[in-house]
Amino acid sequence: MMSKVRRRGRRGTLHIISGLLIASAVVRLSAQAGPALANDTEVEPAVAATAPEETSTDALLAAFRDREARLAEREAQLQDRMQALRVAEVEIAERLEELVAAEQALAATIAAADSASLTDLEQLTTVYENMKPKEAAALFEEMPPQFAAGFLGMMRPDAAALIMTQLAPETAYSFSVVLAGRNANVPTE
Repeated sequence: MMSKVRRRGRRGTLHIISGLLIASAVVRLSAQAGPALANDTEVEPAVAATAPEETSTDALLAAFRDREARLAEREAQLQDRMQALRVAEVEIAERLEELVAAEQALAATIAAADSASLTDLEQLTTVYENMKPKEAAALFEEMPPQFAAGFLGMMRPDAAALIMTQLAPETAYSFSVVLAGRNANVPTE
């Protein structure tokens, strides 16, 4: 029986020693770690509660300010661009008016030149018509066929016929070919 009692006593002693070690650890933890944990839990929630909100609010405000600054800068660029476009439109309108005026002046000059040229050709044609056919034929034989055919085409048919009868047959033929073919390439549609 003694062996049973001793065994129980040994077990009891081990339990008591281990219980005391555990109690000592709990006391140490509660004495030292308790305030540390309490400080950490008190500080962290306060920091956690205020810091993220302040940080996120500050970050949002900073982001909004940055965006507002970028938008203001972009708006200023767009306004500058719009002003440049308005100036360019005014310049283009002025240049267009100048071009229209120059075109009208050029058209008037060309019309005057054409009129003067046509008047000169009509006058020269009248001179050839009033010449003696033999003298006019001598002049026409010296002219290039294109040039002479132009005058013959502008003349009255009876005067042109009298001049053609005074020309050499080869020359009269070349003038006739030019007269016949000068409107051949004109579009019909």
